[in-house]
Amino acid sequence: MAIRRIIVYPDPVLLSQAQAVAKITRRVRRLARDMLETMYAAPGVGLAAPQVGARQRVIVVDAGEGPITLVNPQIKAAEGKQIGLEGCLSLPDLVGEVRRSAWVVVSGLDLGGKPITVEGEGLLARAFQHEVDHLDGILFVVRVQDPACVWRTDELKASVQKEVVHI
Repeated sequence: MAIRRIIVYPDPVLLSQAQAVAKITRRVRRLARDMLETMYAAPGVGLAAPQVGARQRVIVVDAGEGPITLVNPQIKAAEGKQIGLEGCLSLPDLVGEVRRSAWVVVSGLDLGGKPITVEGEGLLARAFQHEVDHLDGILFVVRVQDPACVWRTDELKASVQKEVVHI
C-alpha cells in the first residue's frame, strides 16, 4: 500500500466524469487500498479515485464504523435533508454549508466483484453523496446554496473548525 498525492483544484481531472470499471483487477484493488491509506493519512472521511488522479469510478468511505469500498457506486434512493459544514481534501482551504439528503442507499461492487448495497444516514450519507459527486466531476462548492456560506478555513474560529467534515 502507498499514500498517494491528493489532487487539488483547479486540476481538470476533478471536473471530469470518471469511467466505469469494466473489470476488478489487481490494479483496481491496489488503487482502493492506496485510497484508504491516503484518506486515513489526510485525514478524511472519504476519497474518490479522481482525487488521486485515477479517472475510475471507485470510492472509499469511513464515517467511523469501518471502511467501505465501492466500485461503480450509484445512489439508488435518498430521503430527508441535512445541512452541515463540509470540506474537501481537494479544496483544502475551503468549507461550505451544504444541503444533502439525510439518508441514502448506494449500490455498487465490492473488491471481489460482488454486488453490494449499503444504507447510510447522517455523516455516512453525506460522505457517499460527496464522493459520488466527485465521480461525476462535481465539487461540493457547486452544492452550496448560498455563496455567502463558503469560507476559507483560516477565517473560521477554532470552535467552528471542529464541526467541519473533510470528505
